[in-house]
Amino acid sequence: MTIFSVQSTIFSRASVVLFSSNGFKRFSFASSFSSTAVYSPPLPKMKKRRFPIVSAVDIGGVTIARNDVVRDDDPTNNVPDSIFSKLGMQLHRRDKHPIGILKNAIYDYFDSNYSKKFEKIEDLSPIVSTKQNFDDVLVPADHVSRSLNDTYYVDSQTVLRCHTSAHQAELLRKGHRRFLVTGDVYRRDSIDSTHYPVFHQMEGFCVFSPEDWSESGMDSTLYAAEDLKKCLEGLARHLFGAVEMRWVDTYFPFTEPSFELEIYFKEDWLEVLGCGVTEQGILKQSGLENNVAWAFGLGLERLAMVLFDIPDIRLFWSDDERFTSQFGKGELGVKFKPFSKYPPCYKDISFWISESFTENNFCEVVRGIAGDLVEEVKLIDNFTNKKGMTSHCYRIVFRSMERSLTDEEINDLQSKVRDEVQRKLNVELR
Repeated sequence: MTIFSVQSTIFSRASVVLFSSNGFKRFSFASSFSSTAVYSPPLPKMKKRRFPIVSAVDIGGVTIARNDVVRDDDPTNNVPDSIFSKLGMQLHRRDKHPIGILKNAIYDYFDSNYSKKFEKIEDLSPIVSTKQNFDDVLVPADHVSRSLNDTYYVDSQTVLRCHTSAHQAELLRKGHRRFLVTGDVYRRDSIDSTHYPVFHQMEGFCVFSPEDWSESGMDSTLYAAEDLKKCLEGLARHLFGAVEMRWVDTYFPFTEPSFELEIYFKEDWLEVLGCGVTEQGILKQSGLENNVAWAFGLGLERLAMVLFDIPDIRLFWSDDERFTSQFGKGELGVKFKPFSKYPPCYKDISFWISESFTENNFCEVVRGIAGDLVEEVKLIDNFTNKKGMTSHCYRIVFRSMERSLTDEEINDLQSKVRDEVQRKLNVELR
């Protein structure tokens, strides 16, 4: 299921969505686009790129060219090269990577308790239509997640999926009834140790027929909710052991009732996932108006950081052997042993903001220049003067996880950030 406040899930197949210079081509997931996104002003393209430009990526055996995803001449396109280079990396399919290890542990739970009842789907393309990403899961037309400030748009009708739930309707229409979908998802976000513009989600979905609940003495919604809670409490015990749990009522546009599962872990309450009984509108559009279903979504990085004691989300993307060699296939919960921690470098930047300024746009500029060398961006001061002008001061923390950064290197990065912020964000440096 889709959860915009936490890192969760939805899906689309690499062999079904491709691009050409003439436009969008569809194969097995053919469907027309009908939604109209709500836009914030797009950022101008970077004049200078710090990183080598990747010309093409491979997703499930399908080659996707850079020019099909990073479109310099399309004002609605806001996908940078740094994001395009992550397409096809599929950390969730690496058995010796913490993300893959956790995914396989969840698979083990479902295999042991629901033998062959849940299909496992993990090869779906992250390039989806706005209809799949938003409309099919009942995201309101004016929802903030539709804006260019929050979502990566390939064009006005095509995005990098924000959640694996983007494939839910397609799978239901194709006859799938119980499935687990895992994949990489993309969101423009803040910069700190727990947020990254690419992460991984798993969605679970289960459809029931009237025969399933008719003999239970419960109505369909209660039956689905009880089954859902039993399933997920078992999953939490499988991953975390005999922990205390609690259910919290919440709201999602695609489920009713909706819940969050929390566990008491390391002397604090930890949100594990969001879930609920699927809205009938979603089932009806797939011809399942007489059925009931439940869905859950969880962010794999969020749980892996806790289970493996990984302190910084950037580490998941590291090729450093001091990181990768610590994990083995099937070794859930092996505790990460930090290698030498290199010193941080702090740089501040202050500017008068414009009405169109957003912090996500600022973070995109910083990421586009410094990449994974930036550890955190934090607003440390703001005020409005007598003329009504508002000033923001941000502290940028630069730190490599693999080496010490030189003063010259940091000063060069900060200089480029200042130049790009002024050019792209319509702000006045102080």
